[in-house]
Amino acid sequence: MGYVTAVPHPRSEAAGSARAGRMSLAVALLAGALGAAVALLATRQQWSEGTATVAGGPFPLTAKGSDVTGVPAALAIVGLAALVAVFAVRRAGRLAVSVLLTLCGVGTVAAALSGASDSSALDEKAAQASGDTSATVDELTHTTWPYAAAAGGVLILLAGLLALRYGWLWPAMSGRYERSGAPRPRRTAPVVDPDRPEDVWKALDRGEDPTGTEPA
Repeated sequence: MGYVTAVPHPRSEAAGSARAGRMSLAVALLAGALGAAVALLATRQQWSEGTATVAGGPFPLTAKGSDVTGVPAALAIVGLAALVAVFAVRRAGRLAVSVLLTLCGVGTVAAALSGASDSSALDEKAAQASGDTSATVDELTHTTWPYAAAAGGVLILLAGLLALRYGWLWPAMSGRYERSGAPRPRRTAPVVDPDRPEDVWKALDRGEDPTGTEPA
């Protein structure tokens, strides 16, 4: 009677790790790129609107996300660069870049949510429009674009967490173009067959003596 072991086969473990690496890589790339794009797009949209009293009448005011805060857009760009840099480094460097990517996601979410209720940008515009430095905006309302920027930050955060968890399984840039101290092997000249005219002509084109004799 044979025995059944519960120890997984090394090949199955390697195949499972490779599959997890490919899946996490695809999700991280998609989430990071989409999150950065959403955050950048959201900061260019209208985040808030209100009115200011100018010459005894209401004056409409609007503020874009970039007027409220520039943090989400800046962190989205840094996060996108970090996502690309993950493949250029290894080991400790990859861990550090993954942490940076995660922090970019957290910062984008925090900045976007804090800007969702901010009125300072419109207050500044109200003061400029009315000529009164103490003027503030009236009838302040906000749009949903700050929350869209926060959603982009969540996607960047997801990419960072995947990089922290599975980054060691991801491929790195090829090092075949990196220079090393090892001497390059000398290229040997191809053997010339005197009975093949094409070999003779090729040797002459290379400046070689097809007869193999040394000049006197």
